[in-house]
Formats: sequence, structure tokens, C-alpha cells
Amino acid sequence: MNELRIELFNKSEMNVDTLTDIWYQGSVQAHDFISPDYWHSKIKDMRDQYIPMSETYVIYDQSEIAGFVSMVDDYLAALFIHPHYQGNGYGKELLNFIKGQKSKASLKVYKKNESAVRFYERNGFVIKEMLLDENTKHEELLMEWEE
Repeated sequence: MNELRIELFNKSEMNVDTLTDIWYQGSVQAHDFISPDYWHSKIKDMRDQYIPMSETYVIYDQSEIAGFVSMVDDYLAALFIHPHYQGNGYGKELLNFIKGQKSKASLKVYKKNESAVRFYERNGFVIKEMLLDENTKHEELLMEWEE
């Protein structure tokens, strides 16, 4: 593994667009059952609302942003790794970082995103409830982790 570091995202940086791009690419790649147009329609909200309102940590591979995790209290609102860096354990690094700060966390993940469901299960999250995303009409799983 290369030189990694995790830092609190400095919202005054102009890297919001970088995070938004990682989110968009990751969303399209992981959710082939949802039109890319849907994700494209959410870019502005992600950049202007969701990232600024959350506590976001960025993982760097040397000087490059490899991914990020966003928390709103104990809710894991986003965990995305740039496609170029996927499969290197960066998502697990971010998840472990959050677990070191929290005693519990919850998240929602699309049921059809089977690789993400397995990832969270391998990392101690359990399925608590099946929900329906009103925007996409796809089933979501509410998952939780506790120390």
C-alpha cells in the first residue's frame, strides 16, 4: 500500500468538485441499475448541500485524493473511492477510521449493490430493515454497526 493519510476535509478548499466527481463516477459504476442521468441530476445537490453539511474525511494516496467518507452524526452518508484506487483497501481504511471515532453507525445501501452490501457485512454491519428509495423506486437496506 502506498503512503496513505486521512484528513478532515477542508471545505474552503476547491476540492469539492474533486469529491463530487469521485461520488458521481462511483455512483454510476456501482449502480448500473439506475440511469446515469439520475446521478447527473444530483451533482449540484451533492456539491452545494450534502458535502458541505457533512463531516467529511478524505483519504490521500500520496498527494492524490483517493476517496472520502461523509458522516452526518452517526449516519454514514457517503463512502466513495475513485475507480482508479478501488480494490486497494481504501474503503476499509476509511471505515475503520470512522469506527475509531464512533461507537455506532448506520447507513443505507441499495439492495442491488451486492458488492457494497457484502463489503459492509464483512466490516460488521448488519441489515436492520428493508426500505424503498422514493426517488429511484429501488429497495434499500438500512444497515447498522455497533461496537
